[in-house]
Formats: sequence, structure tokens, C-alpha cells
Amino acid sequence: MRDTPRPGDLVPVDLRLYGILDVGFSGGDPDTLARLARDAAASGCTLLQYREKDIGNARLSLARIRAIHAALSGTGVPLLVNDRVDLALAAGVEGVHLGQEDLHPADARRLLGRGAIIGLTLKSSAQADELYRLPVDYGCVGGVFATTSKNNPDPPVGLDGLNRIIFRGRLARGPGLPLGAIAGIDRSNAAATIGAGADGLAVISALFGAPGEVEARARDLRALIDTALASRGAA
Repeated sequence: MRDTPRPGDLVPVDLRLYGILDVGFSGGDPDTLARLARDAAASGCTLLQYREKDIGNARLSLARIRAIHAALSGTGVPLLVNDRVDLALAAGVEGVHLGQEDLHPADARRLLGRGAIIGLTLKSSAQADELYRLPVDYGCVGGVFATTSKNNPDPPVGLDGLNRIIFRGRLARGPGLPLGAIAGIDRSNAAATIGAGADGLAVISALFGAPGEVEARARDLRALIDTALASRGAA
């Protein structure tokens, strides 16, 4: 059995600009997804995730993930798979992002090993309190704002809620655990979201909403994020 790291043993993760390639939003053509990933990585995106909420054909999904991963080769930008540890293993990507009802992070860690990136969705302060005992490398708080990119039954937590959850997460795991934000984030609220405590922003439509503008959008968002982090003294 592979060694299981303690919760304090972190794989370094740069959450600043976290692009999510959602099949429901961007479509399922592997070449298109690979091109979007390559453009985003070349223009300031620091982390990417493949997300497909209703997988009917795991082999087709695996082919998409492999195409994206190949496009990212040499960029230094990690690729994570949403929810599915089995597909992450099969594709040989850098890790997974888990929801609160997915495989427990400790089980994912045993399967993926010490060097994999494991992220976790946080929707409440109580969930953030649990971080002290979970072998995860980052948390992502959401949804912060209303969004049409995902069917979310929970109301947005807003900037005040984001700040509270991040505060509790830092109490649970200390300042070393990166904590990001997701849902409804774009250039109009990016700086305020960083100001509320987020170490990075996970985005879908703000980055991939216009396929021909991905590079320009990535550069713009990354500049906004870096400026906001510097203003907060977190750069």
C-alpha cells in the first residue's frame, strides 16, 4: 500500500487562475477541449480541471481527458478530473477535485498516492472545520455568486460567507492550505473575491465563454488576480 500523507503534508498547488473545462459548457470534442486547455495554459492559467457531471460513456470521457492532458504536456499546468478518481488514475493526470458526496479524500489519497493533487469543495463553515483531518491539498469555496454554468441547489454564500468559510478553513489547517472560490466569478467581481480571502478563482464562462478569446481573457483575469493578491499582501 502507498504511504498516506498526513493532512499537513501538502502538494504545492497554484490556485490563482483555475480554469474548468466543463463538457456541458464547452462541448465534448476532444480537439476543441485540448485547444482551449493549451490556450489557457499559455496565457496565465495555473490549474485546469476536466468536469463532466453526467458521464454516460467512460471510454469517451477518458479519451477527452487524455487529449487535454497531452495538450498540457510541457506547460507545467496540472490537470485534475472532477469527481472521478478512476478516470484520473486511468488517464495519469495530476489529481482530482472532490465534492462532499464523492469518494472520501482519505480513500482517494490511498488510491492516487502521495504526489497527487486532491482538492475539495467547501460549502459551509462546518465543512471547513473538518479540513484539519483531511489529506487534501486545497479547498474551493462555492458557490460564491449565482451561476448558470452549474445546477446548484444551495444559495450563493456571497463574499461574507466566503470570508467566513475561509477564516474557518485557515483555523483548521493554518495559512499554508490554498483556498479558492468558484461560481459566478468574472472580471467584475474577481478583485473583490480575492479581497474577501480567496487565494485563487475557479472560472468557466469568464475564461471559456468565447473560445476565440481564451488567451486574452486568461491574461486579463490573471492580471486582475495578481494585482488583487498583491494589494492584499498575499502575492
